[in-house]
Amino acid sequence: MIRLWLAIAGLGGVTSVIAGALAAHAAEDPKTAELLHTGAFYGMVHAATLIAVIALAQGREPRRGAAFFAGTFFALGIVLFSGSLFALAGSGVRWLGWVTPFGGAALILGWLSLAILALRRR
Repeated sequence: MIRLWLAIAGLGGVTSVIAGALAAHAAEDPKTAELLHTGAFYGMVHAATLIAVIALAQGREPRRGAAFFAGTFFALGIVLFSGSLFALAGSGVRWLGWVTPFGGAALILGWLSLAILALRRR
């Protein structure tokens, strides 16, 4: 599971850098630039957070408990939230905007799981 989380963090980071560059230098439409910028910001923050969760999960069984849920929710949130914004900006397909809130909910659950992990850790 940790390898998958690390792959998602790496891909989330690289796509966030690319999307940020596109937002700053290539997006002609302000709405497209805003979508790319928002997706890049959240993608990068949560890619870094996912790496921190990986570090916290080292030496523990990551398939159980709050660490598993935190990592899984952050990974899912990166894919659904940032990914849907990038896809919406690139394609203009409006229904992709319906996916974004599910990614946001996953990110919220990731933060909640991280808080639970902190409270349970000794």
